Amino acid sequence: MKTTVDVKTTTIGVVGAGSWGTALANLLAVKGFAVDHWVYEAEVKAQMLEKRENQRFLPGVTLSDNLHPSGDLESVVAGKDMVLVVTPSHVTRRTIERCGHAIGPDTVVVSASKGIENQTHLTMSGVLAEVIPGLSADRLAVLTGPSFAKEVARQMATVVTVASNDTNSAAFVQQVFVTPYFRVYTIDDLIGAELGAAVKNVIAIAAGVIDGLGLGLNTRAALITRGLVEIRRLGLAMGAQPRTFTGLAGVGDLILTCTGDLSRNHTIGKQIGEGKKLKDLLAEMHMVAEGVKTARSVYNLSRERDVEMPISHAVYHVLYDDLDPKTALYQLMTRDLKQELDET
Repeated sequence: MKTTVDVKTTTIGVVGAGSWGTALANLLAVKGFAVDHWVYEAEVKAQMLEKRENQRFLPGVTLSDNLHPSGDLESVVAGKDMVLVVTPSHVTRRTIERCGHAIGPDTVVVSASKGIENQTHLTMSGVLAEVIPGLSADRLAVLTGPSFAKEVARQMATVVTVASNDTNSAAFVQQVFVTPYFRVYTIDDLIGAELGAAVKNVIAIAAGVIDGLGLGLNTRAALITRGLVEIRRLGLAMGAQPRTFTGLAGVGDLILTCTGDLSRNHTIGKQIGEGKKLKDLLAEMHMVAEGVKTARSVYNLSRERDVEMPISHAVYHVLYDDLDPKTALYQLMTRDLKQELDET
């Protein structure tokens, strides 16, 4: 595994060309790396090659000449020092199954996808570990934190964290990504970082519903605070470190996604709060709101682990059982009274 970073010799492949994948790939290309970038949609690849712009997912951003879009998945990941996976969580397994055998034994694999698989309840690092032959835990990392793709692409100051169980891998990825406008910290809690990144999308849908109902800032602040409690509860049940949820991967990402107008999860929640139906909203979207699918995973996983997550359960019932949002709020507000803080 390579431990030193040189923009001229470090080889990078990026899988996924949505808004986040394109923003990160272009960040690396602007920094000077030659980046091979797998693009699923042929028309998007053509745009990126001919117009140097991803007009569908990241319009208005000129792409570096160091970014090389490709439809050949195996060639993008083969022989690379680092492979960055930025696919929607529900297609990560079948995408990487196609190319996992081509990823070398010394490649550091980084996930920037945020979700929990519906069928297995695995986070994305767990999925990658299953489908990439011989992938060891010390070559896995996760990039997460409060970061909207459009703002990163416009080089607005952003701070994120890289989580890995291996300090060398974390430091390597940190050095690959860091720029004067993209500051990168490291932590050693992979599962905590991934759960924070995934479950905050569910809470963001709830925050959007609150805003769609016009219930004010008091309600939203309470929702975010109690949502963080739920994320922490699930994290502790899954072996995460409590302090992770006080950092960028926890409260930082949660605040951004629950309050920012660029959040797709908040937006879809707000529209539901305004009276629109989920099936109609999904039909209109060409980008993924990860919290919709993750809500199902969190609901089933929390029941499996016997973790109390009333807000997350309310989101699930609103999305999948057509529970009226006002009824869901009433049920949350009239639950049995108790002490605020958990014992652990």
